[in-house]
Formats: sequence, C-alpha cells, structure tokens
Amino acid sequence: MGTISVIIPSLDDADFLAACLDALARQTRPADEIIVVDNGSTDATPDVAHAAGVRVVTEPTRGIWPATAAGFDAARGEILARLDADSVPAPNWIAEIERRMALRDRPTVLTNGGTFYGHNAAVRWIARNLYIGGYFTVIGAVLGHPPIYGSNYALRADAWRQLRHHVHRDRADLHDDLDLAWSLRPGMTVVREPRLAVSVSARPFDSLGAIGRRVRMAFHTLYVESGEWPPQERRADRSTAPAWVWDAAETEVATRDHDGDEPLLA
Repeated sequence: MGTISVIIPSLDDADFLAACLDALARQTRPADEIIVVDNGSTDATPDVAHAAGVRVVTEPTRGIWPATAAGFDAARGEILARLDADSVPAPNWIAEIERRMALRDRPTVLTNGGTFYGHNAAVRWIARNLYIGGYFTVIGAVLGHPPIYGSNYALRADAWRQLRHHVHRDRADLHDDLDLAWSLRPGMTVVREPRLAVSVSARPFDSLGAIGRRVRMAFHTLYVESGEWPPQERRADRSTAPAWVWDAAETEVATRDHDGDEPLLA
C-alpha cells in the first residue's frame, strides 16, 4: 500500500497527547512516521512527544490550520493520517486506513466521526448524534459529499501537494477540516469509512460559549468559501470532472467505474 505518516497538531495538550501516542504505539499496523506539531506549547507537550520517540515539528504561527499544514508539509509518508491530540484511535485505525486506501476506487480522503469520552452520557450522546451527526448531514448536503472530520481522517500526500496551494493554510479563523473539504479539486473523492474508529474528548462541550464559537466559526468558514467558490459552481465543477488520479500508474483503474462492492464517491 505504501507508507503512512500520522500528524498530530498540539498546543498545551501534554496529557491528552500522551494518551494519543500510547494508542498509536499499540496499533496492529504501526505508523511509518508520527509527527507531533508543537504549536507554541508552554506545557510538557514537546517532552511527551520526545519521550515517545516521535518526530517533533515546531510551528510558531498559532492555529490548527498552520500547525496541520506544517505537519503535512514535513511528512514523508504517501498517506497523511490526521488526529487531534485528544484523539484516541482504535488499535486497528492505521490498518483500516491501509486496507481502505488500497481498494480499487482509490479514495482521496478517508474520514469518519467519532465517539466521545469525558462528561456524562447525555453530553456524549448529544456530541455524537447531534453535533457530529448534524455536521455530516448538513455540511454533507452543502458539499455534495461527506465532509472531513478533523479528528479522524487520512489524505493522500500527492493530493496535499495540490491542495496546499488552494486551502487557507495560514488562517486560524477557519475550520481546517471544512476548508480542506471545500477545497478538494474536481474529481477528488471523500469516503466515510465506518471502520475508522476514534474516541475524542468531549471538552468542546464544556460550555455553551465553546459550542457557540465553533458554530460561528463554521458559518464564517462557509461564508469565506462560498465567496471564493460558490456552492453551485463548485458542485457543477465536481460533477463533470473525471475521478482524480492519485498515481499515474493507476490511471486506468482510477478513472473508470468498477464492478466491485465499493462505489466511487465524489
């Protein structure tokens, strides 16, 4: 299949990061490379990363997009697997990325939602079913394909080399996952893979203010994206494009439908 790099942006998340790295150390298919992007932490984040023996990249510009982009740029793998510092991937997370990316439809991006830990059962249910469920339903309808969930996805490195020139990688006021999903070039595909299992902290639901900030940021992201590539124009562009080819050797397979069980998803 090829090499897989895991990228984890982190800002003052030492305890969460330790749990994430421990889960990655127990993968049935180990990562070929793990990169922690230190986004200016004042806690033990760099120490935790160094103690785990992973690669540390420093990105002084604050923001999830600047940190994520720095990690993607530095990665050597053919697949860029993305987690947040508070993500705890299932033991087969990397193995599932490898399995699904190798199927004949060659998706550009794999993603899925997640379960939540922390808080109480009611908050976790709301977070999973209303917040994440609503995100995939509403934003998916706007995009015309599954959105990308920032705490749990994988992207082909050669796709990133194109997308890095289109995304708003230096902006901290946009949701990076929504910006990435909107910026996908015509023919690039997103597959929501239910076997891609990750648990994520429910801390965004500590207060109504925190939730409100995320929702306002989502609307702001949509406003920015719609002004640059209007939704109807974007969907028309994508609907008439052939499937994006991720490797010249795969041209014949990647640009035609197939008779297997996995559909091409645009």
